[in-house]
Amino acid sequence: MRVAGVGLGQLLLALDATVVSLVDAPRGLDLPVSSMALIDSDDVRLGLTAAAGSADVFFLLGVTDDEAVQWLDGQTRGRAPVAIFAKQPRQALVAKAVRAGAAVVAVEPQARWERLYQLVNHVLEHHGDRGPDDSGADLFGLAQSLADRIHGMVSVEDAQSHVLAYSASNEEADELRRLSILGRAGPPEHLEWIGQWGIFDALRASAAVVRVAARPELGLRPRLAIGIHQPAVGTRPPPVFAGTIWVQQGSQPLADDAEEMLQGAAVLAARLMARLAAQPSTHARRVQQLLGLADSDVATAAFDVSAIARELGVAPDGNAALIGFATADAADTSDTADVGPRPTRLADVLALSASAFRGDAQVAARDSRIYVLLPQTTSTRSITSWARGTIGALRTELGVELRAAIAAPVAGLTHVATARAEVDRVLDSAQRHPISIGQVTSLAEARTTVLLDEIVALIGTDVRLVDPRVADLYAQDPALADTLRAYLDSFGDIAAAAHWLQVHPNTVRYRVRRIEKLLATSLADPEVRLLFSLGLRVCAGR
Repeated sequence: MRVAGVGLGQLLLALDATVVSLVDAPRGLDLPVSSMALIDSDDVRLGLTAAAGSADVFFLLGVTDDEAVQWLDGQTRGRAPVAIFAKQPRQALVAKAVRAGAAVVAVEPQARWERLYQLVNHVLEHHGDRGPDDSGADLFGLAQSLADRIHGMVSVEDAQSHVLAYSASNEEADELRRLSILGRAGPPEHLEWIGQWGIFDALRASAAVVRVAARPELGLRPRLAIGIHQPAVGTRPPPVFAGTIWVQQGSQPLADDAEEMLQGAAVLAARLMARLAAQPSTHARRVQQLLGLADSDVATAAFDVSAIARELGVAPDGNAALIGFATADAADTSDTADVGPRPTRLADVLALSASAFRGDAQVAARDSRIYVLLPQTTSTRSITSWARGTIGALRTELGVELRAAIAAPVAGLTHVATARAEVDRVLDSAQRHPISIGQVTSLAEARTTVLLDEIVALIGTDVRLVDPRVADLYAQDPALADTLRAYLDSFGDIAAAAHWLQVHPNTVRYRVRRIEKLLATSLADPEVRLLFSLGLRVCAGR
């Protein structure tokens, strides 16, 4: 992904020593970072890292030192990366990276890569959002400002206890804070104790500050906490619980007015979280523009596409591919929780998978749909394989059932919005006819089902287009209506219709004669058969 850059030093400060530590930075800490990519062992082994070549920072997931050195040999023939992030990087890798001019950042071994990806993504997209008159535009900035003001260590979590932002930690950070920031569940005895004392219940039920006493035997220092509550939509409904601000106390006492400051911070956090939820990042808006998902009704012109492509750091020409994913509940899945299930944003999970597959992948979400754009694509077979593998992995790991529709090849980014509309047509039809359309398909493969579905839907919008005799038959005698549809779909083959209905062929012959008598028509007329067939499908869908 590529967005407006922040300095490497600024990025590392935001991530905090809890998560990362700088090993070496041969070109200093002022180089801008605006994009990141994931590289795993298979990428190196199969030579699939070329597409990620333009990224500024790379996360090396499960890559051995030898593989990392091999990757760097090929990577640094072009533009050297700003930095590489690796867990426990050894001296050979550090020396190779430094000679190439790339900084090396050591990632805490217990850190979860998806947590680091989300944190860097948040910093890149929102750390520079603050304007001269907008002091509360950044959750990280809010957390640090509160920490400086009341002399504690602050973290901001969403309603599922995912850490969204935090202030700088010091050596007095306890294990629960450290593991929460790293994306790991806290020690079971800590979580059991917090749950038993009803702390989470109190935070959800009230806007009051909750004091959490120290538990030296568990290594827990004193804390203050307050729930973040947002006004609900409707006629005076109760506020919606959106998350929590935690303040861990160190050896220095908290400020006398810490509770008052915490209440103000909760108001600002609620406002900021609502704003960020309602207004996607600049990067997300640009991808949405390419896909024709922007709020503006004005179509994006060709010259705008080129400008957006430059901003995203991708090529505007060449064949591209677009994959649309849909599920009955795209909000979510479950993951390990601090207390109970923790929903995971499916768009983030797919972005992680897509970025591992292709470093230049662009991801956007709208409602229950998630779209993955792959610029300059040469092989549709590998894309289909990745989509199937991703669906299988999410089914196994998260229990989520997804469906994918692929548009490829797409002749340049100028035509991506049209391709997205085609993908939506397939997913719309698949939602209505899940059995008729494959789990991973395209408009070309599903064209017959999609077109027939759309024709039937169009006819269904005007009652005058459905023969009233068919509507009456469907309403008064469903068994005869089912027989008529089986007979028509079997092209008048009595044996095939009987097998479909699981009745004797003579029963079908009797029913067909009765239908012709009731409807006062002959089913030998092809126009009658077409009209009745469409009418039956409309009635069945109502």
